[in-house]
Amino acid sequence: MARVFGRTMIDQWMLDPTITYLNHGTVGAPPIPVIAQWRSLQDEIELQPAQFLLRELADIDAVGKPAQPRMRVAAQEVADFVGCEVEQFGFVDNATTGCNAVLRSFPFERGDEILVTNLGYGGVNRAVEFTARQNGCTVRTIDLPRPGAQPHEFTAAVEASLHPETRMLVVDHITSQTALVLPLADIAAACHRHGVVVLADGAHAPGAIDLDVDSLGVDFYVANLHKWLWTPRSCGFVWAAEEHVSNLHPTVISWGYGNGLAAEFDLLGTRDPSPFLTAPFAIELWKDWGGEKILAHNHELVLRAARYLADEWDTEFVIPAEMIGPMAYVSLPDGMGSTRAEAVALQESLLADDRIEVPVFADSGRLTCRISAQIYNDDNDFVFLADALKSRR
Repeated sequence: MARVFGRTMIDQWMLDPTITYLNHGTVGAPPIPVIAQWRSLQDEIELQPAQFLLRELADIDAVGKPAQPRMRVAAQEVADFVGCEVEQFGFVDNATTGCNAVLRSFPFERGDEILVTNLGYGGVNRAVEFTARQNGCTVRTIDLPRPGAQPHEFTAAVEASLHPETRMLVVDHITSQTALVLPLADIAAACHRHGVVVLADGAHAPGAIDLDVDSLGVDFYVANLHKWLWTPRSCGFVWAAEEHVSNLHPTVISWGYGNGLAAEFDLLGTRDPSPFLTAPFAIELWKDWGGEKILAHNHELVLRAARYLADEWDTEFVIPAEMIGPMAYVSLPDGMGSTRAEAVALQESLLADDRIEVPVFADSGRLTCRISAQIYNDDNDFVFLADALKSRR
């Protein structure tokens, strides 16, 4: 049944209620019912580990083929939710792992260029650097427009940066620091006009915005389910367009090698599969508690909060509403600092002194913050943040 959203929902999470938690986007947080289901699965595994992990879990020949491998049953439900074919879908620990799988599998040639953006996630950009070094490729970072630009300006910036040697663009769907929802379908179409393959990092997308992977026109899509879709950590997926499926392999090669995407990604050796198997339960709970209403609540709350904070702090918030999901990037008041060290110190001070968890960054000579809105947040949480910063001026 749908819930009444706001601070009263905090009792559905294990989060410390004395902390104003405005950082759901960083590593997520599963609700208590999801944690209970997750632990129940772990208990079931321990009743007969060999039966569960070797006979029921995956489509392998080591001991026997299950009629309905548990990993594939879960994969089907998640694939249906995110809008893709299950034959092109594999579970991975997280989006970074998915990016590594794509980058290490792709048939780069010496002299190819891999394009990344200044808004890309640092861990993924490092994986690109490693891949390029291994394959004799080059890496180029392009600057995307500042927050506040219109969606078409991001597409134009990407297309203008493509070179004849550009083989792949690695681009976020929702940027990590600045929380911008990029026009991914338009960017992919522009790249394909120039023969450039697109690897989309959708780490923040499932459960944050409407997601239909097939409709985006990208070549590869990776995402986390443990951020906004409430699954246990760690749980993510990788998807490949049909023409790339046969070349995609996990970063760990094991029993499934050579038997297709499902067999390769579902069994990487002994590990805890319970987060993946909990994902269908998390999806159903998300739907039961509101589904589309959750998307709308989180979007409207964070947009309202961003405008309020900018007004209270005498700064500007000019990001188009269509580029906002459940997170927003807001400039802090003048005089708060300008360096990364000052950003780290302020973030730690807010947590220690005010019991507020919110990420703070240094950007273009001033400090900024990225706020997240989940259904356990309300307007008062952001009033508290506004006052905490004003008291430091």
